[in-house]
Amino acid sequence: MNSREAAESIRAWLDGERLEAREVTDPQAIMHLHIRYPPTKQGHLFNVVIPKKRNLILIYSITRVDEGQQKSMRELSNEDPEGWEAWLHDTRINMTSSDLDWVLHVGRKKDGTSGPLQAFNLSRPVWFDGLTQNEFMHSMRRVWLTKLSLIHQIKYGFGPGIGKPGPVDDWSDKSRKSRGHSHPRTSEIDTDETGGFGKDFDPLDWV
Repeated sequence: MNSREAAESIRAWLDGERLEAREVTDPQAIMHLHIRYPPTKQGHLFNVVIPKKRNLILIYSITRVDEGQQKSMRELSNEDPEGWEAWLHDTRINMTSSDLDWVLHVGRKKDGTSGPLQAFNLSRPVWFDGLTQNEFMHSMRRVWLTKLSLIHQIKYGFGPGIGKPGPVDDWSDKSRKSRGHSHPRTSEIDTDETGGFGKDFDPLDWV
């Protein structure tokens, strides 16, 4: 399978599963789609990308942590720094056993203690020689279930939040470095959950 065949197959599979997809302009990709998954009003934004000069597709989803939840994390880090670092450690261990690639965007350290969890990116590559509809859909499902698990973990530990996205230090730094551009690279800032977890999905509001 080559990149053209992979792109055609993916579009056909998404259509067969009634998953809405929208093309994204991305000069570093042969194909970049935004997809609502699961296909419900509470669906989250997923990215499916075929990078140039790579024989794989990448499925990923980025989630911002609510401002109210970040505040609760800061309170824990001030009151119990060891407890907060232990929570981060356990979260990283859980992510490592998830069979996904992942990035946790953690706020800047203060007095030696890590800042709040501000966003997380979960992804899974599938190489063309192993790309089937079954592998593709189960990869989407695996990213979704792992994401849902972390969302519930955050809600259980730090409350439902206030329905407002919190800051992400890493993205602010990248924005400052890319002066002269209206936005950082799309692939670095694609976000869902900007109104908290489980926000109703409207394709017209896509980034």
